[in-house]
Amino acid sequence: MNLLRLALLVPLLLPGQTVAPGFEHFYSMEYEQAIAVFQKDIAARPKDPAGYNHLAQALLYREMDRAGALESELVTGNNPFLRRGKIAASAAEQKRFDDAIARAIALCEARVQANAGDVEAVYLLSVAHGLEANYNFLVRRLWRESLKQFTLSRKLSMQVTAAEPQRVDAYLVQGVHDYIVGSLPFGWKLLGFLIGFHGDKEGGLRTVERVAVHGDRNKFDAMIALAVAYRRERHAERAVPLLLELMRWFPRNYLFRLELVQMYGDLGRREEALAVLARIDQLKSEGAAGYKTLPAGKIQYARGNLLFWYRDYAGAIENLTKVTQGGEELDVNTAMNAWMRLGQSYDLLGQRAKALAAYRQAVTAAPESDAGRESKRYLSSPYRRSAGL
Repeated sequence: MNLLRLALLVPLLLPGQTVAPGFEHFYSMEYEQAIAVFQKDIAARPKDPAGYNHLAQALLYREMDRAGALESELVTGNNPFLRRGKIAASAAEQKRFDDAIARAIALCEARVQANAGDVEAVYLLSVAHGLEANYNFLVRRLWRESLKQFTLSRKLSMQVTAAEPQRVDAYLVQGVHDYIVGSLPFGWKLLGFLIGFHGDKEGGLRTVERVAVHGDRNKFDAMIALAVAYRRERHAERAVPLLLELMRWFPRNYLFRLELVQMYGDLGRREEALAVLARIDQLKSEGAAGYKTLPAGKIQYARGNLLFWYRDYAGAIENLTKVTQGGEELDVNTAMNAWMRLGQSYDLLGQRAKALAAYRQAVTAAPESDAGRESKRYLSSPYRRSAGL
């Protein structure tokens, strides 16, 4: 990608354009506040399906945040769409999400039944089914049902763009669907409900890029989706300007800075990555909004993981040990990945006994997590690193 095209992919808000209060909280990872705003919106406009969609989206992302599933670091393997671990959610929280989606769908379907030309209602119905697909995949692990609902969401969005081609936001579902289906193994593409949809990874990314540049309501969702996809496709250089722009609009969201660390690390820009981590440390020590409650273990894990990939195993061990002995409440992904990475660091230094102790911690604490399953393999044979990694 040349520099001119890369510059054009940094989507700036139009002069005077602002972010609605609920989504200002949402994109700042302040999900409780976002939920409160969306509930007030519903109370003020109980027959508007958009409010119920917004509430459902905030409920889903709150659960993802609690589980540590928002970090794109967790998108690993050839087909992460099929390997994503389950996110725990109480029965009450699942019902709360289901009630919001059911209300959104019912309101949309009633509007379409009354007026088949209500394009906004079809668009909001597409959004509702897309959210339901995500929830069933991430929380309930109903993979086939989720993909089926996502395909329905895509078909509805195609109805919208056929009627109103200028409605750029509606293309987001189509772009993400093309990218995901294009990433699936061959067998999954033979599913009946995927007939006619072959997927197109590159085409899907171009569609999402269009939404990031020209969209309105889905601009930031498109930017975040692109940053994750670029890293998965090993194009970290494309993700950096997107993350810098997201940081500018939502400075309280520490996740964008942690992701920037990963991107700089992937690009071989170690000192810049360490500088971002130092800035995160500073913001936390100053009690900056969004950083005061950031667990120190997340920062230490990011630094330890970075040093691990740069073969500074002593430095990695120093930081990862702080994570595992910190005594703070960390999400399972951060905690278990820290134990596994600690074990790998000890293995690479030839300290097998310490490595085994770390792997056992990961296996015992969360045997069904990705880190737990991977650590189990290293109990029988030491971790070895390829020369190019």
